[in-house]
Amino acid sequence: MNKELIVRSSSDIVDFALLKDGKLIELHKDEEDNNFAVGDIFIAKIRKVIPGLNAAFVNVGYEKDGFLHYHDLGPQMPSLLKFIKRVSTGKLKDYTLKDFPMEKDLDKNGSIANAIKSNQSILVQVVKEPISTKGPRISSELSIAGRYIVLVPFSNRISISQKIESQEEKDRLKRLVKSITPKGFGVIIRTVAEGKKVAELDSDLQNLLDRWTAMCKKLYKAHHPTKVLGEMNKASSILRDIFNDSFSGIVVDDEEMYVQVKDYVQQIAPNKESIVKYHKNGPIFEKFGIERQIKTSFGRTVSMSRGAYLVIEHTEALHVVDVNSGNRSNKEKNQEDTALEVNMISAQEIARQLRLRDMGGIIVIDFIDMGKAENRKKLYNYLRDEMKDDKAKHKILPPSKFGLVQITRQRVRPERNIKTKEENPNVLGDEIEAPIKVVERINQDLQSILKKDYKKVTLNTHPFIAAFLTKGFPSVRSKWFIEHKKWVKILPRDAYTYLEYHFYDKNGDKIE
Repeated sequence: MNKELIVRSSSDIVDFALLKDGKLIELHKDEEDNNFAVGDIFIAKIRKVIPGLNAAFVNVGYEKDGFLHYHDLGPQMPSLLKFIKRVSTGKLKDYTLKDFPMEKDLDKNGSIANAIKSNQSILVQVVKEPISTKGPRISSELSIAGRYIVLVPFSNRISISQKIESQEEKDRLKRLVKSITPKGFGVIIRTVAEGKKVAELDSDLQNLLDRWTAMCKKLYKAHHPTKVLGEMNKASSILRDIFNDSFSGIVVDDEEMYVQVKDYVQQIAPNKESIVKYHKNGPIFEKFGIERQIKTSFGRTVSMSRGAYLVIEHTEALHVVDVNSGNRSNKEKNQEDTALEVNMISAQEIARQLRLRDMGGIIVIDFIDMGKAENRKKLYNYLRDEMKDDKAKHKILPPSKFGLVQITRQRVRPERNIKTKEENPNVLGDEIEAPIKVVERINQDLQSILKKDYKKVTLNTHPFIAAFLTKGFPSVRSKWFIEHKKWVKILPRDAYTYLEYHFYDKNGDKIE
Protein backbone atom coordinates (compact mmCIF):
# COMPACT_ATOMS: atom_id res chain seq x y z
CA MET A 1 0.00 0.00 0.00
CA ASN A 2 1.48 3.32 -1.14
CA LYS A 3 0.25 6.66 0.14
CA GLU A 4 0.97 10.00 -1.50
CA LEU A 5 0.17 13.55 -0.38
CA ILE A 6 -0.30 16.03 -3.23
CA VAL A 7 -0.33 19.72 -2.25
CA ARG A 8 -1.72 22.40 -4.60
CA SER A 9 -1.16 26.01 -3.56
CA SER A 10 -2.80 29.18 -4.87
CA SER A 11 -2.75 32.77 -3.55
CA ASP A 12 -5.04 32.21 -0.54
CA ILE A 13 -6.10 28.53 -0.63
CA VAL A 14 -4.06 25.34 -0.30
CA ASP A 15 -5.60 21.99 -1.33
CA PHE A 16 -4.31 18.69 0.05
CA ALA A 17 -5.14 15.40 -1.67
CA LEU A 18 -4.28 12.10 0.02
CA LEU A 19 -3.94 9.19 -2.41
CA LYS A 20 -3.87 5.50 -1.52
CA ASP A 21 -2.52 3.39 -4.40
CA GLY A 22 -3.40 6.27 -6.75
CA LYS A 23 -6.99 6.56 -5.51
CA LEU A 24 -8.19 9.78 -3.84
CA ILE A 25 -9.25 9.03 -0.23
CA GLU A 26 -9.05 12.43 1.53
CA LEU A 27 -9.33 16.03 0.35
CA HIS A 28 -8.57 18.98 2.63
CA LYS A 29 -8.61 22.72 2.09
CA ASP A 30 -6.69 25.33 4.05
CA GLU A 31 -8.04 28.87 3.63
CA GLU A 32 -6.13 31.88 4.92
CA ASP A 33 -9.25 33.41 6.45
CA ASN A 34 -10.12 30.31 8.53
CA ASN A 35 -9.58 31.67 12.04
CA PHE A 36 -11.49 28.91 13.81
CA ALA A 37 -9.67 25.68 12.97
CA VAL A 38 -9.93 22.68 15.28
CA GLY A 39 -7.20 22.97 17.93
CA ASP A 40 -6.99 26.80 18.01
CA ILE A 41 -6.95 28.26 21.55
CA PHE A 42 -8.52 31.64 22.40
CA ILE A 43 -8.54 33.91 25.44
CA ALA A 44 -12.18 35.00 25.51
CA LYS A 45 -14.98 36.33 27.69
CA ILE A 46 -18.09 34.43 28.76
CA ARG A 47 -21.04 36.33 27.32
CA LYS A 48 -23.98 34.48 28.82
CA VAL A 49 -24.49 31.50 31.15
CA ILE A 50 -27.64 29.43 30.39
CA PRO A 51 -28.44 27.17 33.39
CA GLY A 52 -31.35 25.55 31.48
CA LEU A 53 -28.87 24.17 28.91
CA ASN A 54 -26.13 23.73 31.53
CA ALA A 55 -23.96 25.61 29.06
CA ALA A 56 -22.56 29.04 28.27
CA PHE A 57 -22.09 31.15 25.15
CA VAL A 58 -18.59 32.58 24.74
CA ASN A 59 -17.53 35.46 22.49
CA VAL A 60 -14.56 34.13 20.50
CA GLY A 61 -14.76 36.75 17.75
CA TYR A 62 -17.00 34.77 15.37
CA GLU A 63 -20.36 36.15 14.21
CA LYS A 64 -22.06 33.47 16.34
CA ASP A 65 -20.89 32.85 19.92
CA GLY A 66 -19.05 29.62 20.72
CA PHE A 67 -21.01 26.97 22.64
CA LEU A 68 -19.42 25.69 25.86
CA HIS A 69 -21.22 22.85 27.69
CA TYR A 70 -20.62 22.05 31.36
CA HIS A 71 -19.09 18.66 30.44
CA ASP A 72 -16.57 20.47 28.22
CA LEU A 73 -15.27 22.64 31.05
CA GLY A 74 -12.99 19.85 32.22
CA PRO A 75 -12.53 18.79 35.86
CA GLN A 76 -9.60 21.21 36.33
CA MET A 77 -11.68 24.30 35.48
CA PRO A 78 -11.20 26.03 38.90
CA SER A 79 -7.40 25.66 38.58
CA LEU A 80 -7.49 27.01 35.01
CA LEU A 81 -9.54 30.10 35.99
CA LYS A 82 -7.18 30.84 38.88
CA PHE A 83 -4.16 30.45 36.56
CA ILE A 84 -5.65 32.76 33.88
CA LYS A 85 -6.42 35.46 36.46
CA ARG A 86 -2.88 35.42 37.89
CA VAL A 87 -1.12 35.32 34.51
CA SER A 88 -3.35 38.02 32.94
CA THR A 89 -2.62 40.45 35.78
CA GLY A 90 1.12 39.70 35.76
CA LYS A 91 1.15 38.13 39.26
CA LEU A 92 2.34 34.76 37.93
CA LYS A 93 5.31 34.50 35.57
CA ASP A 94 6.24 30.85 36.10
CA TYR A 95 4.20 28.85 33.61
CA THR A 96 5.60 25.40 34.45
CA LEU A 97 2.78 24.57 36.99
CA LYS A 98 5.25 22.70 39.24
CA ASP A 99 4.59 25.05 42.19
CA PHE A 100 1.08 26.09 41.17
CA PRO A 101 -1.49 25.20 43.89
CA MET A 102 -4.25 23.17 42.21
CA GLU A 103 -7.89 23.71 43.14
CA LYS A 104 -10.41 20.97 43.89
CA ASP A 105 -11.81 19.30 40.72
CA LEU A 106 -15.30 20.15 39.45
CA ASP A 107 -18.18 17.84 40.30
CA LYS A 108 -19.03 16.01 37.05
CA ASN A 109 -22.78 16.34 37.75
CA GLY A 110 -22.66 19.99 38.83
CA SER A 111 -24.28 23.14 37.43
CA ILE A 112 -22.52 25.59 35.12
CA ALA A 113 -23.91 28.53 37.12
CA ASN A 114 -21.71 27.45 40.06
CA ALA A 115 -18.58 27.03 37.92
CA ILE A 116 -18.34 30.17 35.75
CA LYS A 117 -19.89 33.64 35.53
CA SER A 118 -20.74 36.08 32.74
CA ASN A 119 -17.93 38.43 31.67
CA GLN A 120 -15.27 36.11 33.14
CA SER A 121 -11.98 35.56 31.23
CA ILE A 122 -11.52 32.01 30.03
CA LEU A 123 -9.22 29.95 27.80
CA VAL A 124 -11.14 27.88 25.27
CA GLN A 125 -10.15 25.52 22.46
CA VAL A 126 -12.09 24.93 19.22
CA VAL A 127 -13.25 21.28 19.05
CA LYS A 128 -15.74 21.74 16.19
CA GLU A 129 -15.52 24.39 13.49
CA PRO A 130 -18.53 26.63 12.71
CA ILE A 131 -20.96 24.53 10.65
CA SER A 132 -24.04 25.87 8.83
CA THR A 133 -25.83 28.31 11.18
CA LYS A 134 -23.94 27.22 14.32
CA GLY A 135 -20.95 28.89 15.91
CA PRO A 136 -17.86 26.91 16.94
CA ARG A 137 -18.14 24.21 19.62
CA ILE A 138 -15.49 24.90 22.26
CA SER A 139 -13.92 23.26 25.30
CA SER A 140 -11.88 24.44 28.27
CA GLU A 141 -10.17 21.07 28.63
CA LEU A 142 -7.08 22.23 26.74
CA SER A 143 -4.74 19.93 24.84
CA ILE A 144 -1.72 20.64 22.63
CA ALA A 145 -1.05 17.95 20.02
CA GLY A 146 2.45 16.86 19.04
CA ARG A 147 3.76 14.12 16.79
CA TYR A 148 3.91 11.36 19.44
CA ILE A 149 2.09 12.81 22.43
CA VAL A 150 -0.65 15.26 23.37
CA LEU A 151 0.04 17.60 26.31
CA VAL A 152 -2.85 18.21 28.74
CA PRO A 153 -2.25 21.09 31.23
CA PHE A 154 -3.64 20.89 34.81
CA SER A 155 -3.88 17.10 34.69
CA ASN A 156 -1.86 14.23 36.16
CA ARG A 157 -3.19 11.41 33.97
CA ILE A 158 -1.13 9.45 31.45
CA SER A 159 -3.42 7.88 28.84
CA ILE A 160 -2.49 5.70 25.90
CA SER A 161 -4.02 5.12 22.46
CA GLN A 162 -6.28 2.08 22.33
CA LYS A 163 -4.93 1.30 18.86
CA ILE A 164 -1.64 0.16 20.44
CA GLU A 165 -2.53 -3.49 21.06
CA SER A 166 0.56 -4.87 22.83
CA GLN A 167 0.21 -4.60 26.61
CA GLU A 168 3.98 -4.84 26.94
CA GLU A 169 4.45 -1.83 24.63
CA LYS A 170 1.74 0.10 26.50
CA ASP A 171 3.52 -0.49 29.82
CA ARG A 172 6.90 0.51 28.31
CA LEU A 173 5.55 3.77 26.87
CA LYS A 174 3.67 4.62 30.05
CA ARG A 175 6.81 4.08 32.12
CA LEU A 176 8.98 6.22 29.79
CA VAL A 177 6.50 9.09 29.54
CA LYS A 178 5.90 9.11 33.31
CA SER A 179 9.63 9.61 33.87
CA ILE A 180 9.81 12.73 31.64
CA THR A 181 6.41 14.42 32.24
CA PRO A 182 6.66 17.53 34.49
CA LYS A 183 4.33 18.07 37.45
CA GLY A 184 1.02 19.73 36.61
CA PHE A 185 0.74 18.20 33.13
CA GLY A 186 -0.94 15.07 31.82
CA VAL A 187 -0.08 13.27 28.60
CA ILE A 188 -1.95 11.25 25.97
CA ILE A 189 0.36 8.87 24.08
CA ARG A 190 -0.53 8.68 20.37
CA THR A 191 -0.51 5.55 18.19
CA VAL A 192 2.59 6.66 16.22
CA ALA A 193 4.62 6.60 19.46
CA GLU A 194 4.72 2.79 19.26
CA GLY A 195 8.33 1.60 19.24
CA LYS A 196 9.81 5.10 19.76
CA LYS A 197 12.73 5.81 22.09
CA VAL A 198 12.62 8.09 25.12
CA ALA A 199 14.78 10.75 23.37
CA GLU A 200 12.19 11.17 20.58
CA LEU A 201 9.31 11.36 23.06
CA ASP A 202 11.21 13.86 25.24
CA SER A 203 12.02 16.08 22.23
CA ASP A 204 8.31 16.13 21.30
CA LEU A 205 7.33 16.92 24.90
CA GLN A 206 9.82 19.81 25.16
CA ASN A 207 8.47 21.27 21.92
CA LEU A 208 4.91 21.16 23.34
CA LEU A 209 6.04 22.77 26.63
CA ASP A 210 7.68 25.57 24.60
CA ARG A 211 4.38 26.15 22.77
CA TRP A 212 2.53 26.25 26.13
CA THR A 213 4.99 28.83 27.48
CA ALA A 214 4.72 30.97 24.33
CA MET A 215 0.91 30.88 24.66
CA CYS A 216 0.98 31.89 28.32
CA LYS A 217 3.20 34.89 27.55
CA LYS A 218 0.44 36.27 25.29
CA LEU A 219 -2.13 36.25 28.12
CA TYR A 220 -0.73 39.27 30.01
CA LYS A 221 -3.15 42.18 29.43
CA ALA A 222 -4.43 40.40 26.28
CA HIS A 223 -7.32 41.84 24.32
CA HIS A 224 -10.47 39.66 24.45
CA PRO A 225 -11.07 37.69 22.26
CA THR A 226 -7.61 36.81 20.89
CA LYS A 227 -6.21 33.64 19.38
CA VAL A 228 -3.27 32.80 21.63
CA LEU A 229 -2.30 29.45 20.10
CA GLY A 230 -3.00 28.44 16.51
CA GLU A 231 -2.71 25.00 14.98
CA MET A 232 0.46 24.59 12.91
CA ASN A 233 0.08 25.09 9.16
CA LYS A 234 -2.26 22.58 7.52
CA ALA A 235 0.49 20.67 5.68
CA SER A 236 2.40 20.02 8.90
CA SER A 237 -0.73 19.16 10.92
CA ILE A 238 -1.84 16.63 8.26
CA LEU A 239 1.61 15.05 8.20
CA ARG A 240 1.75 15.04 12.00
CA ASP A 241 -1.52 13.07 12.16
CA ILE A 242 -1.26 10.65 9.23
CA PHE A 243 2.40 10.32 8.19
CA ASN A 244 3.87 6.81 8.47
CA ASP A 245 6.22 4.43 6.68
CA SER A 246 3.62 3.64 3.99
CA PHE A 247 4.10 7.12 2.43
CA SER A 248 5.92 6.89 -0.90
CA GLY A 249 5.68 10.52 -2.03
CA ILE A 250 4.82 14.07 -1.01
CA VAL A 251 4.57 16.41 -4.00
CA VAL A 252 4.18 20.20 -3.63
CA ASP A 253 3.76 22.86 -6.34
CA ASP A 254 4.74 25.89 -4.22
CA GLU A 255 8.42 26.50 -3.44
CA GLU A 256 7.86 28.08 -0.02
CA MET A 257 5.48 25.31 1.03
CA TYR A 258 7.94 22.72 -0.34
CA VAL A 259 10.68 24.03 1.97
CA GLN A 260 8.29 24.00 4.98
CA VAL A 261 7.16 20.43 4.29
CA LYS A 262 10.71 19.19 3.66
CA ASP A 263 11.91 20.73 6.94
CA TYR A 264 9.02 19.17 8.87
CA VAL A 265 9.55 15.71 7.35
CA GLN A 266 13.26 16.01 8.17
CA GLN A 267 12.29 16.58 11.82
CA ILE A 268 9.80 13.72 12.15
CA ALA A 269 11.32 11.14 9.75
CA PRO A 270 14.81 12.07 8.44
CA ASN A 271 15.05 8.85 6.39
CA LYS A 272 11.94 9.87 4.40
CA GLU A 273 13.12 13.38 3.44
CA SER A 274 13.88 12.26 -0.13
CA ILE A 275 10.19 11.50 -0.88
CA VAL A 276 9.32 15.23 -0.76
CA LYS A 277 9.36 16.55 -4.33
CA TYR A 278 8.80 19.97 -5.91
CA HIS A 279 6.48 20.00 -8.95
CA LYS A 280 6.78 22.96 -11.32
CA ASN A 281 5.53 21.75 -14.72
CA GLY A 282 1.79 22.21 -15.28
CA PRO A 283 -1.27 21.76 -13.04
CA ILE A 284 -0.34 19.28 -10.28
CA PHE A 285 -3.87 17.88 -9.70
CA GLU A 286 -4.24 17.05 -13.41
CA LYS A 287 -0.87 15.26 -13.54
CA PHE A 288 -1.91 12.90 -10.73
CA GLY A 289 -5.46 12.40 -12.04
CA ILE A 290 -6.98 14.12 -9.00
CA GLU A 291 -9.10 16.64 -10.91
CA ARG A 292 -10.81 13.81 -12.77
CA GLN A 293 -11.38 11.84 -9.54
CA ILE A 294 -12.91 14.92 -7.89
CA LYS A 295 -15.33 15.35 -10.80
CA THR A 296 -16.45 11.71 -10.62
CA SER A 297 -16.53 11.38 -6.82
CA PHE A 298 -18.52 14.35 -5.54
CA GLY A 299 -21.83 14.18 -7.37
CA ARG A 300 -25.16 12.93 -6.08
CA THR A 301 -24.47 9.68 -7.96
CA VAL A 302 -21.16 7.84 -7.49
CA SER A 303 -20.30 5.19 -10.10
CA MET A 304 -18.41 2.05 -9.08
CA SER A 305 -16.99 -0.98 -10.86
CA ARG A 306 -19.19 -3.52 -12.64
CA GLY A 307 -22.08 -1.10 -13.16
CA ALA A 308 -23.00 -0.64 -9.49
CA TYR A 309 -23.52 2.90 -8.18
CA LEU A 310 -24.37 4.86 -5.02
CA VAL A 311 -26.91 7.65 -4.60
CA ILE A 312 -25.96 10.02 -1.77
CA GLU A 313 -28.58 12.40 -0.35
CA HIS A 314 -28.03 14.99 2.39
CA THR A 315 -30.64 16.35 4.80
CA GLU A 316 -30.35 18.62 7.84
CA ALA A 317 -30.64 15.62 10.19
CA LEU A 318 -28.70 12.86 8.41
CA HIS A 319 -27.04 11.52 5.27
CA VAL A 320 -28.66 8.70 3.29
CA VAL A 321 -26.75 6.37 0.96
CA ASP A 322 -28.61 4.04 -1.40
CA VAL A 323 -26.74 1.09 -2.95
CA ASN A 324 -27.79 0.06 -6.48
CA SER A 325 -26.58 -2.86 -8.59
CA GLY A 326 -27.29 -0.85 -11.78
CA ASN A 327 -27.12 -2.67 -15.11
CA ARG A 328 -24.92 -5.38 -13.64
CA SER A 329 -25.96 -8.95 -14.45
CA ASN A 330 -24.22 -12.22 -13.70
CA LYS A 331 -25.96 -15.37 -14.86
CA GLU A 332 -23.55 -17.71 -13.09
CA LYS A 333 -24.47 -16.54 -9.60
CA ASN A 334 -27.70 -16.45 -7.66
CA GLN A 335 -29.32 -13.28 -6.36
CA GLU A 336 -27.84 -13.63 -2.85
CA ASP A 337 -24.26 -13.89 -4.16
CA THR A 338 -24.77 -10.97 -6.53
CA ALA A 339 -26.17 -8.85 -3.67
CA LEU A 340 -23.21 -9.74 -1.45
CA GLU A 341 -20.70 -8.87 -4.18
CA VAL A 342 -22.31 -5.48 -4.94
CA ASN A 343 -22.58 -4.72 -1.20
CA MET A 344 -18.87 -5.48 -0.65
CA ILE A 345 -17.85 -3.20 -3.56
CA SER A 346 -20.16 -0.51 -2.12
CA ALA A 347 -18.80 -0.85 1.44
CA GLN A 348 -15.29 -0.05 0.18
CA GLU A 349 -16.53 3.00 -1.75
CA ILE A 350 -18.72 4.22 1.15
CA ALA A 351 -15.75 4.11 3.56
CA ARG A 352 -13.82 6.22 1.03
CA GLN A 353 -16.72 8.65 0.49
CA LEU A 354 -17.15 9.32 4.22
CA ARG A 355 -13.50 10.39 4.48
CA LEU A 356 -13.45 12.19 1.15
CA ARG A 357 -16.52 14.35 1.85
CA ASP A 358 -15.86 14.39 5.62
CA MET A 359 -19.48 13.42 6.21
CA GLY A 360 -20.47 13.48 9.88
CA GLY A 361 -23.45 12.96 12.16
CA ILE A 362 -25.85 10.12 11.35
CA ILE A 363 -25.34 8.17 8.12
CA VAL A 364 -27.93 5.56 7.02
CA ILE A 365 -26.90 3.12 4.27
CA ASP A 366 -29.49 1.06 2.39
CA PHE A 367 -27.52 -1.97 1.18
CA ILE A 368 -29.12 -4.54 -1.12
CA ASP A 369 -31.16 -7.03 0.96
CA MET A 370 -29.43 -10.29 1.84
CA GLY A 371 -31.29 -13.27 3.32
CA LYS A 372 -28.36 -15.04 4.99
CA ALA A 373 -27.21 -13.86 8.42
CA GLU A 374 -23.60 -14.94 7.69
CA ASN A 375 -23.54 -12.65 4.63
CA ARG A 376 -24.80 -9.70 6.68
CA LYS A 377 -22.06 -10.42 9.25
CA LYS A 378 -19.44 -10.68 6.49
CA LEU A 379 -20.52 -7.28 5.12
CA TYR A 380 -20.47 -5.71 8.60
CA ASN A 381 -16.93 -6.96 9.34
CA TYR A 382 -15.70 -5.84 5.90
CA LEU A 383 -17.12 -2.32 6.38
CA ARG A 384 -15.48 -2.08 9.82
CA ASP A 385 -12.11 -3.13 8.34
CA GLU A 386 -12.42 -0.59 5.52
CA MET A 387 -13.10 2.20 8.05
CA LYS A 388 -10.20 1.29 10.36
CA ASP A 389 -7.95 3.98 8.83
CA ASP A 390 -10.58 6.70 9.39
CA LYS A 391 -9.24 9.14 12.01
CA ALA A 392 -12.71 10.49 12.85
CA LYS A 393 -14.42 8.74 15.76
CA HIS A 394 -17.19 6.53 14.43
CA LYS A 395 -19.54 3.73 15.44
CA ILE A 396 -21.11 1.19 13.06
CA LEU A 397 -24.23 -0.82 13.90
CA PRO A 398 -24.73 -4.29 12.31
CA PRO A 399 -27.08 -4.50 9.29
CA SER A 400 -30.78 -4.86 10.07
CA LYS A 401 -32.93 -7.48 8.34
CA PHE A 402 -33.90 -4.78 5.85
CA GLY A 403 -30.24 -4.28 4.91
CA LEU A 404 -29.92 -0.90 6.67
CA VAL A 405 -26.61 0.01 8.32
CA GLN A 406 -26.42 3.00 10.67
CA ILE A 407 -23.17 4.87 11.28
CA THR A 408 -22.41 7.81 13.54
CA ARG A 409 -19.27 9.70 12.59
CA GLN A 410 -17.68 12.62 14.39
CA ARG A 411 -18.15 15.92 12.59
CA VAL A 412 -15.58 18.61 13.52
CA ARG A 413 -15.58 20.72 10.34
CA PRO A 414 -18.03 21.46 7.52
CA GLU A 415 -18.56 18.70 4.98
CA ARG A 416 -16.60 19.00 1.73
CA ASN A 417 -19.05 19.91 -1.01
CA ILE A 418 -17.65 20.31 -4.51
CA LYS A 419 -19.76 21.44 -7.44
CA THR A 420 -19.72 18.72 -10.11
CA LYS A 421 -22.51 20.12 -12.29
CA GLU A 422 -22.42 22.34 -15.34
CA GLU A 423 -24.94 24.39 -17.33
CA ASN A 424 -27.47 22.24 -19.17
CA PRO A 425 -27.28 23.12 -22.91
CA ASN A 426 -30.81 21.72 -23.37
CA VAL A 427 -32.60 23.74 -20.67
CA LEU A 428 -31.72 27.38 -19.91
CA GLY A 429 -30.92 28.01 -16.24
CA ASP A 430 -30.76 24.29 -15.42
CA GLU A 431 -27.70 22.33 -14.26
CA ILE A 432 -26.72 18.75 -15.01
CA GLU A 433 -23.80 16.41 -14.36
CA ALA A 434 -20.42 17.26 -15.86
CA PRO A 435 -19.52 15.44 -19.15
CA ILE A 436 -16.91 13.31 -17.45
CA LYS A 437 -19.63 11.74 -15.25
CA VAL A 438 -21.63 10.75 -18.37
CA VAL A 439 -18.46 9.38 -20.00
CA GLU A 440 -17.75 7.30 -16.88
CA ARG A 441 -21.14 5.61 -17.26
CA ILE A 442 -20.70 5.11 -21.02
CA ASN A 443 -17.31 3.52 -20.30
CA GLN A 444 -18.80 1.07 -17.81
CA ASP A 445 -21.69 0.08 -20.10
CA LEU A 446 -19.31 -0.39 -23.02
CA GLN A 447 -17.06 -2.70 -20.95
CA SER A 448 -19.92 -5.14 -20.36
CA ILE A 449 -21.24 -4.83 -23.95
CA LEU A 450 -17.90 -5.62 -25.61
CA LYS A 451 -17.50 -8.71 -23.43
CA LYS A 452 -20.59 -10.17 -25.14
CA ASP A 453 -18.78 -10.34 -28.52
CA TYR A 454 -20.94 -7.99 -30.62
CA LYS A 455 -19.49 -7.72 -34.15
CA LYS A 456 -20.41 -4.06 -34.54
CA VAL A 457 -21.36 -1.48 -31.91
CA THR A 458 -22.75 2.01 -32.59
CA LEU A 459 -23.15 4.65 -29.88
CA ASN A 460 -25.80 7.36 -30.29
CA THR A 461 -25.31 10.34 -27.99
CA HIS A 462 -25.68 14.12 -27.63
CA PRO A 463 -23.36 16.10 -30.01
CA PHE A 464 -21.40 17.59 -27.06
CA ILE A 465 -20.65 14.15 -25.64
CA ALA A 466 -19.89 12.78 -29.13
CA ALA A 467 -17.33 15.56 -29.62
CA PHE A 468 -15.82 14.87 -26.19
CA LEU A 469 -15.34 11.19 -27.15
CA THR A 470 -13.92 11.72 -30.64
CA LYS A 471 -11.81 14.88 -30.56
CA GLY A 472 -8.12 15.09 -29.66
CA PHE A 473 -5.30 12.57 -29.93
CA PRO A 474 -5.51 10.01 -28.56
CA SER A 475 -9.28 10.42 -28.28
CA VAL A 476 -11.40 8.44 -25.82
CA ARG A 477 -12.66 6.33 -28.74
CA SER A 478 -9.06 5.57 -29.84
CA LYS A 479 -8.30 4.35 -26.32
CA TRP A 480 -11.34 2.05 -26.51
CA PHE A 481 -9.94 0.60 -29.75
CA ILE A 482 -6.48 0.04 -28.23
CA GLU A 483 -8.01 -1.68 -25.19
CA HIS A 484 -10.77 -3.78 -26.81
CA LYS A 485 -9.55 -4.12 -30.43
CA LYS A 486 -13.01 -3.01 -31.63
CA TRP A 487 -13.97 0.26 -33.33
CA VAL A 488 -17.08 1.93 -31.90
CA LYS A 489 -19.02 4.09 -34.34
CA ILE A 490 -20.28 7.29 -32.67
CA LEU A 491 -23.33 9.12 -34.07
CA PRO A 492 -24.24 12.60 -32.71
CA ARG A 493 -27.99 12.93 -32.15
CA ASP A 494 -29.34 16.48 -31.81
CA ALA A 495 -32.66 15.25 -30.40
CA TYR A 496 -30.99 13.57 -27.41
CA THR A 497 -30.80 15.27 -24.04
CA TYR A 498 -27.34 15.88 -22.59
CA LEU A 499 -27.36 12.71 -20.44
CA GLU A 500 -29.05 10.41 -22.97
CA TYR A 501 -27.16 7.73 -24.90
CA HIS A 502 -27.91 4.30 -26.43
CA PHE A 503 -25.88 1.46 -27.94
CA TYR A 504 -27.00 -0.38 -31.10
CA ASP A 505 -25.81 -3.64 -32.74
CA LYS A 506 -25.09 -4.26 -36.45
CA ASN A 507 -28.83 -4.78 -37.16
CA GLY A 508 -29.73 -1.44 -35.63
CA ASP A 509 -31.31 -3.08 -32.56
CA LYS A 510 -30.89 -1.33 -29.23
CA ILE A 511 -28.48 -3.10 -26.85
CA GLU A 512 -30.01 -3.12 -23.35
